[in-house]
Amino acid sequence: MTPERPRGKDAIPEVAPSVEPSTPQTEPSAQLYAALDLGTNSCRMLIARPRGSQFDVVDSFSKTVQLGVGLEASGRLSRASMGRTIQALRVCQKKIETHGLQRMRLVATEACRRAKNAKEFIRQVRRETGLSLEIIQPEEEARLAVISCAPLVNPRTEQLLVVDIGGGSTELVWIDLSSVAPEFRARAIMRLHSGFHGEDGARVVDWISVPLGVATLKDQFADVEDDAARFALMSWFFEENLASFSPYNAQNPREGFQIIGTSGTVTTVAASFLGLKRYDRAKVDGLEMTSDQIDFVIREYLSLGPEGRRTDPRIGRDRHSLIMSGAAILQALMRIWPTDRLSVADRGLREGLLYAQMSADGVLAEGPYS
Repeated sequence: MTPERPRGKDAIPEVAPSVEPSTPQTEPSAQLYAALDLGTNSCRMLIARPRGSQFDVVDSFSKTVQLGVGLEASGRLSRASMGRTIQALRVCQKKIETHGLQRMRLVATEACRRAKNAKEFIRQVRRETGLSLEIIQPEEEARLAVISCAPLVNPRTEQLLVVDIGGGSTELVWIDLSSVAPEFRARAIMRLHSGFHGEDGARVVDWISVPLGVATLKDQFADVEDDAARFALMSWFFEENLASFSPYNAQNPREGFQIIGTSGTVTTVAASFLGLKRYDRAKVDGLEMTSDQIDFVIREYLSLGPEGRRTDPRIGRDRHSLIMSGAAILQALMRIWPTDRLSVADRGLREGLLYAQMSADGVLAEGPYS
């Protein structure tokens, strides 16, 4: 399957990027917003209240559901994976009901985009939980990931690459900020909520959605028994799928170029580098890692082997089987582009959904976004 791109163009985080969750509220509030992200591997939701240019998390939920198990081979969502997912969505529905929510976006991504029986599954979810899931297209998924990372944009950044490594796909967006005044660059990213043709001079040079994420890439090479060989093949194969993406062939100076990575893979690698046996978002979000530091962690993962990774507390049992496919994607990205540093984002689609809803409603103050 070829990467999708625009027509006409050649330790897992539990909280959002504002403050720690407060005690859940039980009274209905028009100021509460919900964002649910149903991906290939996980079902995650945030409920938040706007505060200034950020938001406070009121409640959250995250569950590994493995919705995409078997999808690569059959092209369909399995009965077992749909059952697991609906059980998780029932929990989300109860939280939405408890908080009396009126403003929400509940989205599904790559697994539901690809599955032949996705419409049937969406109808089943509505029938059994009352929730209306919306299958969003790759461009919107990419755009929302970019918006979530606005607070991490360095004022010195002129060329920005945002990478979102998901379970079923990886979205990459290259943005030119050179014509935006440094103090307004984060704000210009935030204003992309209305589309990739943003205001204030933020220019999307190119974007791509590669149908390879941690789960789908792993499935592609499941028959390769040797651990190191499988990793090398996954990294090479992912790089092959990026050949038509503009920055791959561009000659960009290292100065002024920033890569922001958002995903469970990126935060897990960061937590491993820091030696965290218990995940700490405050230490991970916004961390800057060099290519050498990332490579060191990946070599350590390889030396551990499958069994060692399974028992390593820094990786966690929910991620140990997927970390090497994610690491292969990450290593390929760092090998290709003209920077030796990566900014780690403990934020993603849910946060982007919240920012977009709140920005559209005019309930967020204008910057600063740090």
